Amino acid sequence: MSDISPNITKKSPHILVRLWPLYLIAIVIVVIFANGWHKVLSLETLRTQREYLTGFVADNLILAVLAYLAIYAAATLFMIPGALWITISGGFLFGLAGGSALTVVGATLGASALFFAAKTSLGTTLQERAGPFVKKMEAGFKEDALSYMFALRFLPVVPYPVANIAPALLGAKYSQYAMTTMLGIIPGVVAYTWIGAGLGATFDAGQTPDLAGLAKNLMPAFLALGVVSLIPVAWKKFGPKSVKLETPNSEE
Repeated sequence: MSDISPNITKKSPHILVRLWPLYLIAIVIVVIFANGWHKVLSLETLRTQREYLTGFVADNLILAVLAYLAIYAAATLFMIPGALWITISGGFLFGLAGGSALTVVGATLGASALFFAAKTSLGTTLQERAGPFVKKMEAGFKEDALSYMFALRFLPVVPYPVANIAPALLGAKYSQYAMTTMLGIIPGVVAYTWIGAGLGATFDAGQTPDLAGLAKNLMPAFLALGVVSLIPVAWKKFGPKSVKLETPNSEE
């Protein structure tokens, strides 16, 4: 008598189960807003807590660095509004070079976590639901993924969370995603960290930094960077096609 093993098909988890990372992110955002913690991120906080914050960094540098990295990564992962103020705080507390380096690392860590969350749950679900449309977008994205991802980072019209999630949905490789994230956010990070590095003198002079004016001045530069990053994509799409010359085989 031969043993007959029945075919057991392993069912994939229900769509509501696979979206658990999104539930976690949503819960954290609700808790933060319900308690008003997002209001702590402001120039007024830096002004009033200046002595305490600078003193804490001077006495506990390593702890301060780790705390800053964790806060920035969490703010990026949970898409908390106000990351701009954290960037400025980095310059205020650690200087231009130190603040810029820490911000790039913290933002990349948080973006990486968001990337994997989208790739494992949301990305799979959307691709299954959208079908051919996502596949078509994914095919175009893969033709020059680096240029597309740099454009997402440079173009000011693209929200930061969208730039973090979209590559995961379109099948980007993490190595390329991490590289374009680290390099692509440097211009903006340096600009706002520079403001933070000069806040001490600004406060002493009784002035307030003109963030709106800075953003207005930076926008043309970011638009130019975004256009430049898309040039390879446009060239592949609309540039002259390579012509293969066929030489007839000569018979001897």
